[in-house]
Amino acid sequence: MTIQAGTTAPTPAPTPDSAHAHAHRPAPWVRTRLRANPLAALLMAALTFVTVFLATAFPRVTDRGADTALQEFVRQKGLHPTSLQTTSKTRDDDTAAALDRVQQQLVEQVGGQLTLAQRNQAYGARALSDHSMANPGYAHISDKEPYPALGLLYLHDLASRATLTEGTWPTPGTVGGPLPIVVSKQAAETIHIKLGDVIDNGAENSGAKRTTVVVGLYQVDDPQDPFWDELGCPARACLNTQADHEHWSTSGFVDGGSLPAMIRWGSNAENFWRLSVDPASLRTDRIADTRGVITSFLTGRDATALVDRTRRADLHTVSGLPEILTEADRRHRATLPLSAIGPAGVAGVATVVLFLAAALTTDRRAAEIRLLQARGGSRAGVLRRLLAEGAVTVLPAAVLGTALALVLLPTARWERAVLAALVATLVALLAFPVRAALLWSRRRPVGGRRRLVGELAVLAGTVAAVAEVRRRGVGHPGAGVDPLLVAAPLLLAVTGGLVLARIEPVAVGRLAALVGRGRGLIGFLGLARAARDGSGRRKPSVLPLLALLIAVTTTGFGATVLDTVDHVRTHAARIATGGDIAVSLPDYATLTGSFTEAAAALPGVRASTAVQIQPKVRIIDDDRSATEAYLVMVADPAAYAEIARTLGVDGFDAAKLAGTPGGRDTPVPALVSRDLAERLAAGPSQVRTPNGNDLRLGVAGIVAATPALPDPGKPFAVVSAGAAWERLPDARRPNQWFAVGDIDPEGVRTALRDNSGARPVGLAKLIADSATAVGKDTHGLPAGFTVHSSRETAAALGDDPLQHAAERLFWYAAAASAGYALLAVLLTLVRAAADRTALLARLRTMGLRPRQGLALIVTEALPRTLATAVGGGLVAAAAVALLGGAFDISTLVGVRVGEVVAPTLLPVLLPTAGLALLVGLGVLAEALVAGRRQIATELRAGEQP
Repeated sequence: MTIQAGTTAPTPAPTPDSAHAHAHRPAPWVRTRLRANPLAALLMAALTFVTVFLATAFPRVTDRGADTALQEFVRQKGLHPTSLQTTSKTRDDDTAAALDRVQQQLVEQVGGQLTLAQRNQAYGARALSDHSMANPGYAHISDKEPYPALGLLYLHDLASRATLTEGTWPTPGTVGGPLPIVVSKQAAETIHIKLGDVIDNGAENSGAKRTTVVVGLYQVDDPQDPFWDELGCPARACLNTQADHEHWSTSGFVDGGSLPAMIRWGSNAENFWRLSVDPASLRTDRIADTRGVITSFLTGRDATALVDRTRRADLHTVSGLPEILTEADRRHRATLPLSAIGPAGVAGVATVVLFLAAALTTDRRAAEIRLLQARGGSRAGVLRRLLAEGAVTVLPAAVLGTALALVLLPTARWERAVLAALVATLVALLAFPVRAALLWSRRRPVGGRRRLVGELAVLAGTVAAVAEVRRRGVGHPGAGVDPLLVAAPLLLAVTGGLVLARIEPVAVGRLAALVGRGRGLIGFLGLARAARDGSGRRKPSVLPLLALLIAVTTTGFGATVLDTVDHVRTHAARIATGGDIAVSLPDYATLTGSFTEAAAALPGVRASTAVQIQPKVRIIDDDRSATEAYLVMVADPAAYAEIARTLGVDGFDAAKLAGTPGGRDTPVPALVSRDLAERLAAGPSQVRTPNGNDLRLGVAGIVAATPALPDPGKPFAVVSAGAAWERLPDARRPNQWFAVGDIDPEGVRTALRDNSGARPVGLAKLIADSATAVGKDTHGLPAGFTVHSSRETAAALGDDPLQHAAERLFWYAAAASAGYALLAVLLTLVRAAADRTALLARLRTMGLRPRQGLALIVTEALPRTLATAVGGGLVAAAAVALLGGAFDISTLVGVRVGEVVAPTLLPVLLPTAGLALLVGLGVLAEALVAGRRQIATELRAGEQP
């Protein structure tokens, strides 16, 4: 067929079948459904994102807090206990190069399995014996030990940590000649060493003289650097205070080529290598593996490998790190139950909220799903479409939430976090299809025997969990987390919710009937609707109740535990201090009257007294047997009795200590410890002080403890200082002061500085100067003058990263639970919105004012909020009463305590009232924002064609 130019070829007309097929091609299901209600899809994606983010974040926060606490705990133990200390005997052929070679072998072998801190590594050799410096003119402390002592070391790369101030660095020494050394400039000034001195170090066994020559003076760059731990006394002259053997000592350093000469000088020498494990590399989940690796280097296969590689049969390694890691692991496991309670509560509330969202979606689309079934849709086909629809909404939000949590909270562990995210994603994805599948199931009565059996099963599980908690206990060091034990508060909340779900509709219905007898309509309608759910069923859904009750119970329980920890820590600090403030002085000093007057006049002092404690008196009973004990002489017995009552350590009547004037043979009334009372039961006894003075005591009362001796460890007697000093005039030397009240410790320190009395002299002054030299903070007070504050002690006990991590995680979980509980209430309101809006619209046409409509909405939501708040508070208090005695809070407190967690009002009331207020504000906001617009829309229905 030929077609002329300029003409168009005819197009075949479509057949009826092809036109029909094009016109009726079905639109994609997922796209159509998402376009039909984009807001619902967006809200579901947001809920999934938040839920999955939190599910991923909580394990990460837990791991980060645990790792930080472990690293800080190890770091606080110091460099020496947490390092691997390797030693071997120094050989005659050892040189600096030989030690370098062994160091490299050790680093390669140990560093292959442990991360080492390069800066803190040290190695060298040390002489095993110190020798005196007998040069005339050198400083000495006493005639019994006239000469200072010198120890010798070789330290690799000394010049990188010390600065030469005079002379030169040492050169290799020769056997038989003076050994060239360098000493610190500060030590030289203290001992009077001069550059170029040939130091007489005594004689060897052979009779040859042992000498060293000072060729240089240096200054340590940072004397407080832990690098110098266990390396002698390199920065200054140290004071040895052994009784009757006080002397100065310091360390000198030799060249690496002087090792053979140092062996002869020190009678022997040993090489040492210190390999410091980097605390930042430690992880809680690898404590057991790390401990096993270190143990292997100490006594296992790796120790043998080190010996073989270095060819030193006497190579030996020690470290305190395995014991430190064991203790850290025990502490971590003890805090796990409290750390898990909060996230467990969040998981429970979040699951309930996801189920509520699924129920809301199912109610909204029930007619659509039934229509699909009526038109021949198979159950599997419809569920596949619902799953596909949910996957498009849920999976991207879940992936984004997981990725964001992994990025924002970096840590080496990801398995638990990803697993928790996967579980949360599956719940969010399957909640709606599973709820929709129930529409196909044959309708059965909601109440009756099946519900009763299910509730009894929950009750039985709760009783079993509580009994197991009380039997085994929670929080003991090394115990770890038992899911059943952690779930006990959650099960109590679920049980309380089921009970409240049965009680609340009946109680609210009765209340509605009572209100209905009055003239007002709003209260009756609101209460009547509160007794039903949004669909008009007689019994409201139990899910909102469970969400609120789980949030209130877990938050109240955890808050009670933390509040108990704070109170117990404060009490333990006061007991350890002997009051709120305690002042102690060294033996050479005496509290002045001006200080006691100035301190007693400080703001906040409620009771105070000076005390003299003699720790080594001998109490001789009638059979002439002697018992060593403490003698506590109290200047103001009335104030001391008040301090004892405040601390709760066996309060007593101050009148019992009132003595009568008399001579030395007149007994002084005393409060004695129980073990001492048994010895003195026969009558008055004799007390002999260390000075040789005698005092007669009569038992006026028995006490188990006394504030001045929180943990005496041996018998004690408490007497009135006035009565005792009448008989022992030379004993009038109070050396301690105790007070209770809200007292500023800095004010006490200021008063002590201004009225400190005697200053140290002689050996006491040397000890004071030595304490200052090592950087001990004395707050401007003379050495030995100490002010103890219970406030500062409690702060020190609470300054533990492990405690902070557990508390921080709990409060994060409490905030998340409150948010989900509020969301559960709002979802419940949204679920009932259509029915409520229609009712309000009808009432508006009958003259209902907007303010009355708002009152109706609030009245409808108020009973459940109040019932849940009260019920949650009661369940939280019951959980504390049932489970509190099983919790060991010693690790959280910081010291070993015997107190148990007991119900208290404020920790339960505050979270309960706060959550109730938050829910109430949420209800009010929903009514103001959404209710008025929905009512207006309902009233305008039908205005447009």
